[in-house]
Amino acid sequence: MTLGIRKFTTFLEETLVEGGRAASRPVNIVVVSAVIQNPWAGRGFVEDLRPEIIRIAGELSHEMTGRLLRQIGPEQIEACGKAAAVGINGEIEHASAMIHTLRFGNPFREAIGGTNYLEFANTRNAPGALLCLPMMHKNENGKRSHFLTANFQIADAPGPDEIIVAIGASDSGRAHARIADRFQDIAEMEAKKAVTFSGI
Repeated sequence: MTLGIRKFTTFLEETLVEGGRAASRPVNIVVVSAVIQNPWAGRGFVEDLRPEIIRIAGELSHEMTGRLLRQIGPEQIEACGKAAAVGINGEIEHASAMIHTLRFGNPFREAIGGTNYLEFANTRNAPGALLCLPMMHKNENGKRSHFLTANFQIADAPGPDEIIVAIGASDSGRAHARIADRFQDIAEMEAKKAVTFSGI
């Protein structure tokens, strides 16, 4: 592997109780991250990021997806997302470049049977910073019960010339989700609007 990987990390979270009430079943979240050398570090402003994206993103995604699926089966996954954090010597565009490409997203999405775009976050941070990986339902983008965020941190990453690249998945939505889906809101608001106009 010539991807400049320094380490992989895997974070597992199992929530049994939320809001003082036991969940009907545990909510399991898995985050797999790779700490890689920033391929544009030390090169000044690089106009064309594409060659390194093509070289790294697909292979990295396949490797990370395999590691995540060893923790949670694709048929169990309901929500997913991705994130990247570049070290302080890099540009946020460098973090974005690693995850905002179909070469990175498609291997993960296809492996879990997803059809939605992957919810995302990209940022610049110092080593040990708390990182947030947002998730949404892998197929239903208005399903608010599956709007989740996985928080994680790596004590020694990202280094100034590194990028953390991460994918995450959950086997359910929030333990006691009880807010309306987006499509219910739309239907109710459209109905109200129709009544208002009819009364004019």
